[in-house]
Amino acid sequence: MIQKCFKLFAIISIIFLITACEKKISHEHQEVHWDRDMCDRCRMVISERKHSVQIINKELGKAYKFDDIGCAISWFKEEKISWKDNSKIWITDVNTKKWIDARTAFYDTSHNTPMGYGFSANENKDKINKDSEVLNFEEISRRILNRGRE
Repeated sequence: MIQKCFKLFAIISIIFLITACEKKISHEHQEVHWDRDMCDRCRMVISERKHSVQIINKELGKAYKFDDIGCAISWFKEEKISWKDNSKIWITDVNTKKWIDARTAFYDTSHNTPMGYGFSANENKDKINKDSEVLNFEEISRRILNRGRE
């Protein structure tokens, strides 16, 4: 009887240890060490809080950081990232500096950005200057990838 109890206890303990040690994968943006972290594409220091981007590999929970949405989109192509469609992309709102979903953001063309791509993210369309174009993620991605060809 004691051996059965010991075996049961051992099995329960092993299961508990395995599940307790399992790393939880986060799809949330991670802390940026401003003026120290470097862009994963161009290697410039990330200091501009209005245009920063993070791409999260959902399978690994690893974050890649960028100083401009143009670097992030170009990085997908240059590095042939197979999981790009399944990634979580965070970008800072140009007005509030809050992290927002880059795929649902509204983009304007009225700001200078660190690498000169000129696309700033907005959580709300009504915050965009009336003289600026309002673009979606697909359109800015197309323009970034076609830059220099037009």
